[in-house]
Amino acid sequence: MDSRDVAGLVAAKRTILGRLRAVGGVVCFGEALIDFLNSGQQEQEGLPLNRFTQFPGGAPANVAVAVAGLGGYAKFAGQVGDDTFGRFLLGALQHYGVDTEHTLLHPTAATALAFVFLDPDGERHFSFRRNGTADVILQSEQVMDEWFQGCSIAHYCSNTLTDPHIARVTQDVVSRARDNNLILSFDVNLRHNLWPSGAVDADTVNELVFQSDLVKFSREEFDYLCSGDPDDYLQACFSAGVAAVLITDGAEPVTVATPDSHVSVGPPGTQAVDTTGAGDAFIGAVLFGLSREADPAAGLRDAASLRRLVEFAGRCGALAVSRQGAFPSFPKLDEVRQWLPQR
Repeated sequence: MDSRDVAGLVAAKRTILGRLRAVGGVVCFGEALIDFLNSGQQEQEGLPLNRFTQFPGGAPANVAVAVAGLGGYAKFAGQVGDDTFGRFLLGALQHYGVDTEHTLLHPTAATALAFVFLDPDGERHFSFRRNGTADVILQSEQVMDEWFQGCSIAHYCSNTLTDPHIARVTQDVVSRARDNNLILSFDVNLRHNLWPSGAVDADTVNELVFQSDLVKFSREEFDYLCSGDPDDYLQACFSAGVAAVLITDGAEPVTVATPDSHVSVGPPGTQAVDTTGAGDAFIGAVLFGLSREADPAAGLRDAASLRRLVEFAGRCGALAVSRQGAFPSFPKLDEVRQWLPQR
């Protein structure tokens, strides 16, 4: 082997190592909470009593589990109470392979709870217990650069914008993630009954929309935050630097919009049992795919690559809605691969 061959091997090795280092994980910031899912009724002395099953949940925590379940590296950065529910959530995240080094336990504040009621079509209605809970009293001083190490993507939702304090902390997290050169992913995930006025503050949420690289809306959320001409709103997003917008619409096609393209991707048909976490399974799959790219930012800008990711993510979401709960419903990569040929 001459010197040119050796030099070529060294160069190839350096290229491979560089790509491996570039492939990162996803850090998910926000709330982890208990979903008490209404699982039926029973009667006692003529009185109808609701039954509830305890599931781990919370949109950013769900996304972390969805990424980890597919084989990616995911961290959950947030705070739960040092109580029965908080310790259960910590154990559940660990059980599903999420890095919980930066999941904090508050010594006195309670863990947030959500009671989830399902209509006959599997659609959800929420009742939250989240006043002064551990997730919303997190302090900016607790946010560390270590949160972002080993990651190429930071993901967050709007439920940490519901009061001025936690909104400031969320802004600090986003700024720190940007300083650490992470892609910013925002699932707006609007929950009107979490806001003091009973309605989402669109201006507050849009501040985060315009700072993000990837934004996911449901159709209803897009229409609410748009409050005008949809094309003008999309153009405002792209002018602010958003690279891609994904708009889900239940069983209808997903809109995939970038500055240069606008396409629809139809999800596979499935029988919905419980839509809890469906959007989180979807965006988690998108982020999993992006995190496996040597250059996730380039993958986000490539319309064909993004469309393939959305097709894959649609199948992950369809599998998730066919089962109850959030964490337990998210598919594994082998399961998605086995299911794809059937569809």
